[in-house]
Amino acid sequence: MVEKSLNVFPIVISASALLALPLMNMSSTTIIDLPIFILIGFSAQLIDGAIGMAYGVLSNSILLAMGVSPALSSYSIHTAEIFTTLASGAAHLRLRNVDKKLLKKLVVPGIIGGALGACLLSSAPIYPIKIVVSIYLLIMGLIILIKARRTATRSLLKPHHISLLGGFGGLMDAIGGGGWGPIVAGTLIAGGNNPRLTIGSVNLAEFFVTIIQALTFTAFLKTMAWEIVVGLAIGGLIAAPLAAYICKRLPTRILMMIVGSLIILLGVKNICTTFIESPLF
Repeated sequence: MVEKSLNVFPIVISASALLALPLMNMSSTTIIDLPIFILIGFSAQLIDGAIGMAYGVLSNSILLAMGVSPALSSYSIHTAEIFTTLASGAAHLRLRNVDKKLLKKLVVPGIIGGALGACLLSSAPIYPIKIVVSIYLLIMGLIILIKARRTATRSLLKPHHISLLGGFGGLMDAIGGGGWGPIVAGTLIAGGNNPRLTIGSVNLAEFFVTIIQALTFTAFLKTMAWEIVVGLAIGGLIAAPLAAYICKRLPTRILMMIVGSLIILLGVKNICTTFIESPLF
């Protein structure tokens, strides 16, 4: 019991720190803020490593609540994720956690959906898209809460459904700054697919999808907040081995409920803040 409590301690501290960050307004970031972004990347990766999802969703929720624009937030997150997904995907491939057939069905549709989502987000007006993204993140929080309570599985998805799922996951991942894990891996596992092979395949596919998303954002956006990218990447890489060590000992269901609740609260805050800041009011 004591050992489990000690393993939960880093997660609790990280989640508590994240709750304070949205109180800050960081519409313009500087290199001085680098430790804050390292904390976000560390905390998000620590949680993602424990439940297999929520790195992008949680990071985007925090960045939006801190005043970063949706396009810049998603751009920064996916650029940082190139490094974290490469490390994760390579590890799964080395441990033979990858189903190559499933990987092929996800990669191409995911890339197409991710590129399309990045194009839409880059050219969309800020205020409406912030509302849409905040509602999407709120829904993701609800999905995580539901998955924390659901244990039953259903029949396996058909091959063409898997391709459609990959395309939809890539699209919403780009627009929402995250969601590939909850949408794709969550749906496949709930559909009766092998959890180990599903998580490994989805993680490796995400690396290729993330590269295209980042390149698409680069083509459309003229600015890049490198302090956010570097901070998220450093924090994620530091947390990765720690997350791998403690994930087997964490009360996953309780953690998912905490993360889902946090994302919902941030989504509500982002919606309220966006309405207040809207030129229409």
